[in-house]
Amino acid sequence: MIKDVLKMGDPRLFQPSEPITEFNTPFLHHLVSDMNDTMAALNGAGLAAPQIGVGYQVVIFGVDHNPRYPDAESVPYTILINPELTPLSDEMEDGWEGCLSIPGMRGIVSRYTKLRYRGYDISGQLIERECAGFHARVVQHETDHLMGILYPMRIRDLRLFGYTDALFPGENIQDD
Repeated sequence: MIKDVLKMGDPRLFQPSEPITEFNTPFLHHLVSDMNDTMAALNGAGLAAPQIGVGYQVVIFGVDHNPRYPDAESVPYTILINPELTPLSDEMEDGWEGCLSIPGMRGIVSRYTKLRYRGYDISGQLIERECAGFHARVVQHETDHLMGILYPMRIRDLRLFGYTDALFPGENIQDD
């Protein structure tokens, strides 16, 4: 079922999320199904459970071709529960980010370029991957949601934050 996405300003987005302690439950399957439906309906690259008002450490992400990120490389679809991130270098990269909870806006955020993430799938099986580029950016963005952090909180120069149509006039960047 497509859920309403909370918008920046809703206090639930700023609350740290609770870890999942039981896997493969009807609750978890229903939550992930709702997240999938919502992310697909809004052309998201990822979605965190807190964005639909559920305060648990569950994120989904994946990009094949996405009109909101037309130049992004492919990211494998992943359900990631109770994620832990470990940077693999100190190298950071600036990049434009948007968020379904902040529709119509983009900002430049510095993120680690390479990292290892680990967590669990819906059945409780360990997932451990190394990633770089847009994949690493998406994982960091979604995991931030679980700590109550929205990307504008990481913007260093607010001159590089604004409405998509003002930042990219004449470009066909879809943003809700």
